[in-house]
Amino acid sequence: MQVTVCRTEHFNAAHRLHNPAWSAEQNQQVFGKCNNPNYHGHNYELTVRLTGPIDPDTGYVYDMKNLSKLVKREILDTFDHRNLNLDTEEFRALNPTAENIAIVIWQRLRPHLAPHLALSVTLYETDRNSVEYHG
Repeated sequence: MQVTVCRTEHFNAAHRLHNPAWSAEQNQQVFGKCNNPNYHGHNYELTVRLTGPIDPDTGYVYDMKNLSKLVKREILDTFDHRNLNLDTEEFRALNPTAENIAIVIWQRLRPHLAPHLALSVTLYETDRNSVEYHG
């Protein structure tokens, strides 16, 4: 029997969507106000989902206290109140779209989890726009 447990967290970050290989006009046409050279910010909502069997000894799929600590250490401490383009190694050369942010979050969490656990992340950039990544 497989069960999914979820942890939702919140972080704030600034970014600029920009492709350095394109002209200023093409960047503006594709990314619009998200290409602002002075950056812009989002209040991101992140849900981390782990799916796996229930441990018969604990009754847990994964200890939620430990999941909270992991997300804080690997994600919040790295991205919260940061300019993703300027303050993080991951996005110095990678366009910080919601899609890419979700993949990077998944990649930062995956090595710290047992292989039998399926990991999925959902990142809300706005109340109406979200992306999911399942690895």
